[in-house]
Amino acid sequence: MCQVFISADPALYTCRARSVRLHGVATSIRLENLFWQVLEEIAARDGMSVPQLCARLHDELLAERGSVDNFASFLRVCCGRYLALQLSGGIPQDASISIRSLNAQQVLATEKHRNLLSRAA
Repeated sequence: MCQVFISADPALYTCRARSVRLHGVATSIRLENLFWQVLEEIAARDGMSVPQLCARLHDELLAERGSVDNFASFLRVCCGRYLALQLSGGIPQDASISIRSLNAQQVLATEKHRNLLSRAA
């Protein structure tokens, strides 16, 4: 089992810091390269750069929750959810389909359905 995981290219789990402007303030975010790659894919789907995507996610999280406690962890979770939602069919694997064009409630329903199925098993 472990061979599946330990055979990963070490470059994927090498950390890299990138500078992002959040509300005009330059902020450094440190993530593993795999997460930067996923964020690049997510951003590209909607014609954004990774810094633009990060700023948008930060602003929407701040508006929804009132604070942002651990933004790097939040970004990692976003990447995991993106990949899981692709597997469940909530987000099409066709990268030419923008995420903003999707119905958020339908996407979240596939996640809820998947969670119910996994609990029943």
